[in-house]
Amino acid sequence: MQGRLIRYLVLIAIIVVYSCHGNSDKKPHYTVFKGVYSFGPEVKSFKDCDNGQEFWVTDNSEQLELKYSQLNFEKPYEPVYVEVEGIKVHSGKDGLGSEYDSTLVVKKLIKITKQIPQDMCN
Repeated sequence: MQGRLIRYLVLIAIIVVYSCHGNSDKKPHYTVFKGVYSFGPEVKSFKDCDNGQEFWVTDNSEQLELKYSQLNFEKPYEPVYVEVEGIKVHSGKDGLGSEYDSTLVVKKLIKITKQIPQDMCN
């Protein structure tokens, strides 16, 4: 009887350990995106310099919108060059971002500048 209990507990332990390690493959794969970002009351958009694709932006870094506002523009929607680490997801069907096919979820702000490199982002 005691042998069965021990085997049962070992089996449960193996299942728990395996399930913890099995979830590690489901982490999102973040990519560096380089492009032009515009921010205002109803716009949070990003245009990828590599392919021209436009995204709605969700700022999970809590730095992108903050650093943008610290650039002290006189009016909203002024474009800036950014490099961010993030992931592209499908946009929802409701809300302001629904006009875009995809949303760029920003995990980390790498660079933000008023100078937009013309050789990269025409």
